[in-house]
Amino acid sequence: MKTKKILIVVDMQNDFIDGALGSKEAVTIVDKVAEKIKAAEDDGALVLFTRDTHGEDYMATEEGKHLPVPHCIERSAGWQISEKIPYPQNSRSFDKFTFGSMDLGSFLKELVSAPERVELVGLCTDICVLSNAVIAKAALPNAHIVVDAACCAGVSPASHDTALAAMKAIQVEVVNQGSEPWRNN
Repeated sequence: MKTKKILIVVDMQNDFIDGALGSKEAVTIVDKVAEKIKAAEDDGALVLFTRDTHGEDYMATEEGKHLPVPHCIERSAGWQISEKIPYPQNSRSFDKFTFGSMDLGSFLKELVSAPERVELVGLCTDICVLSNAVIAKAALPNAHIVVDAACCAGVSPASHDTALAAMKAIQVEVVNQGSEPWRNN
């Protein structure tokens, strides 16, 4: 597959917005993420989604032992991508059973040519956005990897900022801080 631009929408699921692990910061980015998706689609970008996916045995998993809040249980209402988030026709989803998606990384690595730009948005900045940015950077070492800070929210504002700083350290560009929904460059 050849594509010049990719938008990766990380875990914009009900449980992370206003469900089991929701926050007011997560609620505030929903409309911005929706606008970003529409603008990316209009620009011909490929839009990819990740979806945190857990089973009924979540509490017995390594993650569940450290984050004992059942969330994103497969097929539950909390697992679903928010209805406010558009899902373009040419999109693809990657269910992931931990923070980062190795399937997403494999998909990116197998592209016919590296895209000029890969942008990430979504939840949570300090866990899944960070993990998937690292995977994208490893899969596409010469691609321009970008995170839109205004379209992400962390577990807390402080951890959001810490994650953005960590991504900058590995040469992921942190943009916006919000004004533009999609850059046509």
